[in-house]
Amino acid sequence: MNFTILTLFPEILEGYFKSSIMAKSIEKGLVSYRLVNIRDYATDRHHKCDDAPFGGGAGMLMLPEPLSLALDSVGVAGARTVFVTPSGRPFDQPLAREFAAETDLVIVCGRYEGIDQRVIDRYVDDEVSVGDYVLSSGEVAALAVVDATYRLLEGVINGESLVSESFEDGLLEYPQYTRPEVFRDAKVPEILLSGHHENIRKWRLRERLKKTLKVRPDLMEGLELNDEARKLLKDIVSEGGYHGFYTDGGSVPEKS
Repeated sequence: MNFTILTLFPEILEGYFKSSIMAKSIEKGLVSYRLVNIRDYATDRHHKCDDAPFGGGAGMLMLPEPLSLALDSVGVAGARTVFVTPSGRPFDQPLAREFAAETDLVIVCGRYEGIDQRVIDRYVDDEVSVGDYVLSSGEVAALAVVDATYRLLEGVINGESLVSESFEDGLLEYPQYTRPEVFRDAKVPEILLSGHHENIRKWRLRERLKKTLKVRPDLMEGLELNDEARKLLKDIVSEGGYHGFYTDGGSVPEKS
């Protein structure tokens, strides 16, 4: 898979592609990348890439010409082109899987107040937000999209590691422990030391349900659960201490 990222600050991104699992993926030929400096396509001697927005308002807007020339230079035809912006659709695991199925992904990093709408209309396939907050750097958001996407490619990470991760089946991941067995008077749950794989599996499922219900109850609404998970969830809810959808008149999701 090839990532092409258009940015005013390629130095922010460079180190990421030369580190850790990403660097190994590039060595294996699973991933390739291009960092395109938008300033290289500015036509004036000062390499100006921003100006005041029409209609007034605070801040500056990225000029359409340098960015358009940069997009033309990389050849976006046939590539999925993404603009990371707070006003985009939420980026989530299903969308990361969509992106991972692409051969080429082009990501545009905004700065200042954003980019000229005419560039979005002409080139962009997806406007994507990494969260309900505003960042000063589109590069940070772009790296979040890249990281969530490339790790789903075959050969990057052991497939077994992906199965029980948060969001893969709608639930958050269970808590995990390693050596030592006792750390600052806190012990590892005995069941994890028992060697009884079936009991460990059930404990992990219960913990996933508890964590999701406590931290992200919104994920539970409309979630399809098997009979085992539904029974565990009812037991958890009956214990009390949970707030929101399940204690304010809601109920355990019905089996579809």
